[in-house]
Amino acid sequence: MDFSFTMGPFTQIEVCANSAESAFQAQLGGAFRVELCDNLSEGGTTPAASMVKLAREKISIQLNVLIRPRPGDFLYTEDEFQMMLYDIQLVRDLGADGVVIGVLNDDATIDITRIRQLIRAAEGMTVTFHRAIDMCKDPLTEVMKLQDLGVNRVLSSGGANKAIDGLDLLRDMVQATDFQPIIMPGSGINEDNILQIKEITEAIEFHVSLRNPVPSRMLYHKEHVKMGGIPGYDEYAVSTTNASRVRKILELVNSINYPT
Repeated sequence: MDFSFTMGPFTQIEVCANSAESAFQAQLGGAFRVELCDNLSEGGTTPAASMVKLAREKISIQLNVLIRPRPGDFLYTEDEFQMMLYDIQLVRDLGADGVVIGVLNDDATIDITRIRQLIRAAEGMTVTFHRAIDMCKDPLTEVMKLQDLGVNRVLSSGGANKAIDGLDLLRDMVQATDFQPIIMPGSGINEDNILQIKEITEAIEFHVSLRNPVPSRMLYHKEHVKMGGIPGYDEYAVSTTNASRVRKILELVNSINYPT
């Protein structure tokens, strides 16, 4: 297989960044691309325009932005879909290189009509179809529908909660699509499992988070008052991408080569 059209001799790492600082740390660690999101505890939503603007100012690597108007399923109302179109134009104006999208029908198939509209709106930017593919009734059948639409890559956990548990489907997707679009494994990928995932799937791009908690600078902690309802959430720490972990996983994933 010839991967030179995408990555030369190296496997590419995309970092899911929850802030402009995480995006900057991803770049420091050697990431090829950032996917900027908000509300990662809910699967990710479109970040604020201010976050996109600041991230663009802080990094020179590729910046993709998640276009997801709310948490939950991927069956959107007309208003929600209009928000997606507005957000694509907004992040384009802010300098994003690509968008990350996904829309489904009520029978858990890809909404081809709406995806075409979103791709037209994103003309000139790269397009990633996100993990909505994992919520499809038959992900392998659905991913083949994306080949003729101009989608550049598909982010998938192989129909499982974590990529390590969806290896068979991820491998089948990679083989079936022949890297058009690129299948990019993601969800729960870390230093301990990326080599196994790479070996089995033969994927050439991987989507990681690699965040560590950064303690708050607050001196006084009022522990019995909480601003959110997420169990175990520490309001006196900020989860931020760790540049050293990004650098380490890049070294690991490029320490072995695919058969020629």
